[in-house]
Amino acid sequence: MNFDAALDRALGKLHNEGRYRTFIDIERRKGQFPHAIWTKPDGTEREITVWCGNDYLGMGQHPVVLDAMHEALDATGAGSGGTRNISGTTVYHKRLEAEIADLHGKETALVFSSAYIANDASLSTLTRLFPGLIIYSDRLNHASMIEGIKRHGGEKRIFRHNDLDHLREMLEADDPAAPKLIAFESIYSMDGDFGRIGDICDLAEEFGALTYLDEVHAVGMYGPRGGGIAERDGLAHRIDIINGTLGKAFGVFGGYIAASAKMVDAIRSYAPGFIFTTSLPPSVAAGAAASIRFLKGLGGARLREQQQTNARILKMRLRGLGVPTIDHGSHIVPVHVGNPVHCKMLSDMLLNDFGIYAQPINFPTVPRGTERLRFTPSPVHDAKQIDHLVRAMDALWSRCALNRAEISA
Repeated sequence: MNFDAALDRALGKLHNEGRYRTFIDIERRKGQFPHAIWTKPDGTEREITVWCGNDYLGMGQHPVVLDAMHEALDATGAGSGGTRNISGTTVYHKRLEAEIADLHGKETALVFSSAYIANDASLSTLTRLFPGLIIYSDRLNHASMIEGIKRHGGEKRIFRHNDLDHLREMLEADDPAAPKLIAFESIYSMDGDFGRIGDICDLAEEFGALTYLDEVHAVGMYGPRGGGIAERDGLAHRIDIINGTLGKAFGVFGGYIAASAKMVDAIRSYAPGFIFTTSLPPSVAAGAAASIRFLKGLGGARLREQQQTNARILKMRLRGLGVPTIDHGSHIVPVHVGNPVHCKMLSDMLLNDFGIYAQPINFPTVPRGTERLRFTPSPVHDAKQIDHLVRAMDALWSRCALNRAEISA
């Protein structure tokens, strides 16, 4: 086989479809987020504003987080030195898991190297704990959940997004005695819509199913202490396993699950993705714990309020121009483009002409024909930056002759 030719064909296909992905080389400067320095392909530098990051609250540069990380780094050094089972568990990891468990009102928590790994490792392991387990998965679940469910090797059912009638039909069709688990998200990050947590919990109780909730895009962002949508709606106690990330609103790195002590102990003991992975550096664990503690308090409530205000302002101004936004009331601001080539062109023009960085979102992250730009306003984006973005979108939408008000949810 000509391996180079095969690689050329695979990469050429992405180029031809307009969805070849390129890295934008940026350098964040401490204390200046959302400003960053973009190193262009020709080696020159330009100051830009980041509008597509997942550091939703700017905690990645918050002094509380940085101070905790510096302290742990000076005290312990760089790495953890091993897996959690072999020398890689420190007081910093235990403190972090205690903070997470408290955040979600669960008995305990388990930290992984990422939320992707937490989903993959946990969901793929559950069939070993519950032989014959059937997993019911929302069609729009994240790739990490899909991968974990595929690897679990047992029966799976895919229900239409947020369609509880379809889910009920599937539950009713299966053996009442079979163990069951419903896996879904609280916020689906590409459209910014919400999962039907309470209704799904009702169905789970009716059919004796476990519930697995991905709160990755909601932790830190919603609820009186930042516990996510389940905390906001008073439903966390009805969820058996909550998955979250430390790399978005908390501004650091890593992922986790929170559940009963027995559930966490079983996953800890059986999941290869946990057992054979080096643990987080102590400095990262310390920073994440500090971020969670801060966001539980009044300072976190203020950041959440300002972030929601900025998101509402941006949506309102884009809608006023007829730019087709998708608005389900969350903090995410998607703008529908519907064509991968146009989406990439808009992204490139925003960056080159206006110094605005918004990465194009194309297939397979979203279905073909739903390509979009996805803006993530934060509390540290100011009125001037919002105005600059809106004026840029107005100019480019007209220049590219795109339809206005094509979609608005």
